[in-house]
Amino acid sequence: MPHLEPGMARIRVKDLRLRTYIGINEDEILNKQDVLINLTILYRASDAVRDNDIDHALNYRTITKAVIALVEGNRFALLERLTQEILDLVMTYEAVAYCETEVDKPHALRFAESVSITLAQQR
Repeated sequence: MPHLEPGMARIRVKDLRLRTYIGINEDEILNKQDVLINLTILYRASDAVRDNDIDHALNYRTITKAVIALVEGNRFALLERLTQEILDLVMTYEAVAYCETEVDKPHALRFAESVSITLAQQR
């Protein structure tokens, strides 16, 4: 993860629990499952800090709503694909300088709490 420079802000969306079709087995294809999404987003926030104005801030609510629509409205065979699509969506916001996206699939393995994939991108 890049160093947090002066004027930069780090937004973290933690444990966004959504339901989607994820997997390759018949049961996974037919039934929605929980996924947990964690986002770390860096953007230059100096104007938002100075002006105390939402128009100068990166609106994490708007981004989260878009992620919810993407995840709940589609089907994914692989965690890698789901994670990349979320990352691509977040990076469409021009103010985003860096995004790290982690998607957990709870109980994907018999003796594990979850399995996760993490992908990152920087401008």
